[in-house]
Amino acid sequence: MKLQTRYTDISELLAIKDMPSAVAEPQLLLFNDKLADNFAIKHDSEFLAKLLSGSTIDNDVAPVALGYSGHQFGHFSPRLGDGRAHLLGAIADKDGTLWDLQLKGAGATVFSRGGDGRCAIGPAVREYIMSEALHALGIATTRCLAVVTTGETVYRQPPRPGAVVTRLAKSHIRVGSFQYLATQGDIEGLEKLVDYAINCHFPDINSTGEQRYIEFLTAVLDKQIELVISWMRIGFIHGVMNTDNTLISGETIDYGPCAMMNQFDLDTVFSSIDHQGRYAFGNQPNIANWNIARLAESLIPLFADQESAVEQLSPVVNGFAAKFNDAFNTMWQQKLGLAGQHEGDHALVSELLGLMKQHQLDYTNTFNALTESLLADFAIPTSLKEWHKKWNVRTSSKSYETMRAVNPAVIPRNHTIEMILAEYEASGESSLKDAFLEAFNDPYVYDERQFEWLQAPKDYDKNYQTFCGT
Repeated sequence: MKLQTRYTDISELLAIKDMPSAVAEPQLLLFNDKLADNFAIKHDSEFLAKLLSGSTIDNDVAPVALGYSGHQFGHFSPRLGDGRAHLLGAIADKDGTLWDLQLKGAGATVFSRGGDGRCAIGPAVREYIMSEALHALGIATTRCLAVVTTGETVYRQPPRPGAVVTRLAKSHIRVGSFQYLATQGDIEGLEKLVDYAINCHFPDINSTGEQRYIEFLTAVLDKQIELVISWMRIGFIHGVMNTDNTLISGETIDYGPCAMMNQFDLDTVFSSIDHQGRYAFGNQPNIANWNIARLAESLIPLFADQESAVEQLSPVVNGFAAKFNDAFNTMWQQKLGLAGQHEGDHALVSELLGLMKQHQLDYTNTFNALTESLLADFAIPTSLKEWHKKWNVRTSSKSYETMRAVNPAVIPRNHTIEMILAEYEASGESSLKDAFLEAFNDPYVYDERQFEWLQAPKDYDKNYQTFCGT
């Protein structure tokens, strides 16, 4: 496993050398063999347990903690940074693409603000399972290579077994990374960071000067729209869309308070700390737009003068709504297999969503039922019978294929995830995990034999809450 240094040549503020803390008894708990193969990483449990717990360090590349700012629930924190994460370096996949290799839970850093920098086994396993499930569902996401138990207790409420999760990402450049350098007045570093992000994620941008920054902001905006549309297509609620959790690459990151929607309701919130519903399911597009505006503000110092910057960047930010609405309408057209475009489609979708909310219908299973009803006498909710007749007129011979490609049969249901986490916390192993992840080999194929994973919880997660895990 050959590591390469990353980010240290951008700014001394951005990547600060920081060593992980060795742990008592590192043991490899989960290892992603398929992902490892793409990086030619051999499954050597003893070596990997030491390396991926931070107990053994590659002497050729110094680990770093990354600095960044963040708007957390709308409140700006100028200096956040990796409080419990160490970037070991970058590793190339078989195509030569570099990925960050980061340990989460490997001890305190210069950004820990008095915290212990550790991670409990539950949040570590959650990130592993959720990121792999979303990857299987075709959602852009960071990946998890491994979870290593530490043999130590993490003192939370209540105390939990400790673990370290290894995350792979195309980069860890966040909106908050730009906010950080802009706040620190590091204009040279800010300019280098833009160039680095473009070379890494948007190599087709070859313009210069101020136009380069406009095209960069546009590309990031497009990626965020694509990501949020994919979340809403499957009913995913991120739960903590702070600017420090918004990757420029358009990949999902931070699975602490995330959850899946059961009963359809745009106001669905599961995060225990989101008291105002800022990051509710239906508010995710607005927050993505808000985060893009914060990125635009961070780019202003790179322009000749502020007035010119605002004049040039504002149309990009203000263009979010139109672009998103076009993508959103296309999403519903695909989820319902609508043939072409019709002036009555918006009303048809609105009526369906109104009925789903009124009758508390499960989001995933409703679209499964509609999809499968095109091939067989599949049970449709009684409340949709009359609507179903109107919808059927708008379908075609291609509708089933279109709908089956975008409507998942299996999702990572909240109650199932919690059962798996509870097993790991109680005994360090799970009887459900392997079968559950196997269901995601073909998550868009409806198979009644997967009955256990298709069912919504009996109480529809009425009192369910998620937590950040720090």
